[in-house]
Parts: sequence; C-alpha cells; structure tokens
Amino acid sequence: MKFFLDTADLGEIAEAASWGVLAGVTTNPSLYARIGGKLSDFETHVRRICDLVDGPVSAESTATGRADIVAQGRALAALSPQVVVKVPVTVEGLAATRALADEGVRVNMTLCFSVPQAILAARSGARYVSPFVGRFDDIAEDGASQLGDIVEALGNYDLSSCGVAHETIEVIAASVRNAGHVTQAALLGADIATVPFKVLKACVAHPLTDRGLDAFDKDWKKVTNA
Repeated sequence: MKFFLDTADLGEIAEAASWGVLAGVTTNPSLYARIGGKLSDFETHVRRICDLVDGPVSAESTATGRADIVAQGRALAALSPQVVVKVPVTVEGLAATRALADEGVRVNMTLCFSVPQAILAARSGARYVSPFVGRFDDIAEDGASQLGDIVEALGNYDLSSCGVAHETIEVIAASVRNAGHVTQAALLGADIATVPFKVLKACVAHPLTDRGLDAFDKDWKKVTNA
C-alpha cells in the first residue's frame, strides 16, 4: 500500500518526503483554506507541492456543472504533469470525468461512499476513487466495511476496457483518522492511504519502540561510563 499525504502544508510535505515513504499528495479546498491560502497564490502553491513530491498531486475542482468542471480540470492539469484533478461523485462529476479522461487528464473521484458510486467512477474513466472511511465512523457506521466492499467489488472486474489510456483504477482510502484506519485499509487491500501528517507520524510511533530505545540508551550509558 502506498502513502499519500492529505495536506496543503508545504512543511509537512517536505518532512514526509524526507522519510522516503511519500508516494503522492491529496489536497482539497478545506486543506488549502486551513493554511491561510489565497486564491491568487493557489496555482503557485500547487506547483510548489509538485516540486516537493515525486508522485501524483490531487487538486480539487470547485465547480459544479460539467462544463465548468472540465474547464477547471484542464487548467489544473496544465499546472504540472503530476496534477490529478479531484472531482466529486455526482452526475455532473461523472460526465466531466469522462470528458477529462478522454483528453488524457487523470481524475480522482472523491466523496465516494458506496460500491455503486465506485463502480460508476471506474466506468467513467477515473484513475483513482477515494472512499471516505472516517466520515462513516462519525455517524456510527463501519467505514472499514464500506472500504472493503469497494475494494472487493472493483477487484471483480477488468476495468482496463473503460476506454481510457491509463492503468486500471486505484482505490485511495481517504478520511483516515488514525493508525488503526491505516491498518484496516492495508488488510482490506486498498492501493493507497491518504493520511494527515499527524496520522503518518502516529504510524511510526509505538510505546514498545520507545521502551526499547530507552532500555538501549540506559544500557549503553552503562558501557560508556564503565
């Protein structure tokens, strides 16, 4: 399973990239607003993200109608060959995804919450589909179960016949809230987990690792002080 970082923070991206584990980045309007982003700086900011990571960078369309989504998607894709256009799973989004895919623009269909939505995303030509795990948990439903159903359903079919010139669709486990979600996504066969930086750090941490390091340090001090 690959790790994407779900952020617009350049510092977080640079740090995660330095670990050698970062395969891509996903952003959205909320994440950009969270860092105090301005509309006038948005395109430059996306290019800076692309400079920091060797992999796809998802930038989300804010349009709602298919023609506007396509126009905005073209503009986003023109920023860098790394840019993947995020489009929500809606009727207008599906139509726009097909049009963009036919032009060779990669699309990440987001806000996916069901197997039918995921299959439709695949058939429309999306390169990625992003089922949201944590938002199910927020309403006391089983997000991991929904993710597993989507992974299994898409795995039942050869989707390379969808009429677009790219590899088959990959499933991105999104709305990941903790390291437990990452474990579930990996066990369920998700291709990618896109995680906030704090979750990526939590994946590294373990109390037994800390305890072991403390024991090694104390024993080494005995050696050096002998």
